[in-house]
Amino acid sequence: MARPMLSGQLVVRLFSMASRVCMSRGSAGSGVIGPVEAAIRTKLEQALNPEVLELRNESGGHAVPPGSETHFRVAVVSSRFEGLSPLQRHRLVHAALSEELAGPVHALAIQARTPAQWKENPQLDTSPACLGGSKKSRN
Repeated sequence: MARPMLSGQLVVRLFSMASRVCMSRGSAGSGVIGPVEAAIRTKLEQALNPEVLELRNESGGHAVPPGSETHFRVAVVSSRFEGLSPLQRHRLVHAALSEELAGPVHALAIQARTPAQWKENPQLDTSPACLGGSKKSRN
């Protein structure tokens, strides 16, 4: 029996999603996608249907055990952000990730942009070095 073929648009979307997962830094830069990172990616895809979703686990740069999934930076580019203030955009992201933010995620840096804004500056910002925990200079 012949299998139904996937539409071209669906194939492109699936390939795009797989490419983004492969290009993600994964759990603290190890190249492995952890369960928290996977949940964040899935929930943002479902809630905001982003044109671009870049997710970086920055936990490795903080005073947490190796392999942690506690500090993330995300760039979400979605037409759903059109006409919304930065605060309203962040609220949409927080609503989608309420379970993760109430539990394992300690810090989430958000770049929530419209497609036009992303075209002007298409890159994920970098975070400053962590000065918390044992890395903090004490005067």
